[in-house]
Amino acid sequence: MASEYRCVGCGLRVKSLFIQYSPGNIRLMKCGNCKEVADEYIECERMIIFIDLVLHRPKVYRHVLYNEINQETVNIQHLLWKLVFAYLLLDSYRSLLLKRTHEHSSLVLITMKVVLVDVLSTNLAFLFSFAIAAKVLLHEVSRKREIPLGILISSYFKIFLLAMLVWEFPVSVIFIIDILVLTSNSMALKVMTESSTSRCIAVCLIAHTVRFLVGQIIEPTTFFTQFGSFVHLSSLFRILRFQLQLPL
Repeated sequence: MASEYRCVGCGLRVKSLFIQYSPGNIRLMKCGNCKEVADEYIECERMIIFIDLVLHRPKVYRHVLYNEINQETVNIQHLLWKLVFAYLLLDSYRSLLLKRTHEHSSLVLITMKVVLVDVLSTNLAFLFSFAIAAKVLLHEVSRKREIPLGILISSYFKIFLLAMLVWEFPVSVIFIIDILVLTSNSMALKVMTESSTSRCIAVCLIAHTVRFLVGQIIEPTTFFTQFGSFVHLSSLFRILRFQLQLPL
């Protein structure tokens, strides 16, 4: 996402990540600031990278957002449109799942027109509220144009919605995924803006809350229908605290 690479440890710019002597024979470069290997994830398997993403490790977010997705190796504009399409598609499926659960009807009987209005309205609300909250709470953000791409990439938890095509889950699972998306967005925002954790959480929480409220205005549902019970709600906050390593 940037023309320069970053050290995954300290976040400072580095000229190169490795030197390649021959195919399959490379030497990882060290950061001039922290004197550690600039990006140890270069030699890691994709599964290790994915696990560390789920664990919300700042280092792996820097690897993905700065070093893996870089203007020198990736067509950013092409990737952005692909991510927007995938994001809206998964959001449409999420909306269908909620309507099916709430109305106790099959997916065939639900009109796509209502779903598209819901998805577009809630995401526009998210976009505008996120922009306003970031402008107020995050000062001197230098990578404004790249933040939307970072938010899309860090919403990868939405792919777990596809598991509901195969297995039956309670509707509360959808909102557990929403919480994980929120925490992942917060971590990506923190890595990209180098702002405090609390401010990044506040920005993402405001945007996701506005998105949720707009969805309720368009398609009202009861609290217990969506969250299942207060037990599920308490588990969501425990996940939020664990993922961002917040104190009790």
